[in-house]
Amino acid sequence: MALLSFERKYRVRGGTLIGGDLFDFWVGPFYVGFFGVTTAFFTLLGTVLIFWGASQQGTFNPWLINIAPPDLSYGLGMAPLLEGGLWQIITFCATGAFISWALREVEICRKLGMGYHVPIGFSFAILAYVTLVIFRPLLMGAWGHGFPYGIFSHLDWVSNTGYAYLHFHYNPAHMLAVTLFFTTTLALALHGALILSAANPEEGTTALTPDHEDTFFRDFIGYSIGPLGIHRLGWLLAINAVFFSAVCIIISGPIWTSGWPEWWNWWLNLPIWGTDPLPVYQSGFGG
Repeated sequence: MALLSFERKYRVRGGTLIGGDLFDFWVGPFYVGFFGVTTAFFTLLGTVLIFWGASQQGTFNPWLINIAPPDLSYGLGMAPLLEGGLWQIITFCATGAFISWALREVEICRKLGMGYHVPIGFSFAILAYVTLVIFRPLLMGAWGHGFPYGIFSHLDWVSNTGYAYLHFHYNPAHMLAVTLFFTTTLALALHGALILSAANPEEGTTALTPDHEDTFFRDFIGYSIGPLGIHRLGWLLAINAVFFSAVCIIISGPIWTSGWPEWWNWWLNLPIWGTDPLPVYQSGFGG
């Protein structure tokens, strides 16, 4: 069914959070609203500032553009425009654009009479971003702890931050986040493969139904979560992956300042090991 046939049902008045009928308008098939306007404003301003910053560096090579945060000596104060102030304004614009987009999604959900799972899911992505560029720098006392805007410079920041705490993958929240990201990928890959196999049968055969899909997974793993359940599971896995990725970085520095391998010394100090030294075994034949 063509998309336009749905518009008469869903292009309805109301549901706005701010502005009422004044901002209750569409551009083509896209709902705008007050928060659509603020999203466009912050996005355009931030993008223009990034290009202006690149022009001051003498390069428009996307790999080399680097909008860096202020030096640590500026603390939580405003820095001169070309010494980190530009990064501060762009960060404000990005945060404003992301939050505006989430609130626009809320208005769309209100119009459609549906739940808020889409803006809530997107809000976790916003949480991950503001944790890196706002919450963690605030807790560490300087905007300079935020990551720079640039491809190579951002990768360098990730590498340097990881090495600052030795083996960052020993961070327990990082372990949870990575595990959940891979689990999300696996669960939704299994789901996607099942849908494709059911909807694209061999030539001359009938497309299969959700009953066949449920039967396959009951035979495969002994349980089928169902067509609605798999989307709920994917959503929960994804938002938890993002949540623990935010946790893993916000505890690195504000809470834990040593190397992450040292954190695991509590395991060696458990009373279950006793006080006797572990026996030393000789290697080799007859050892």
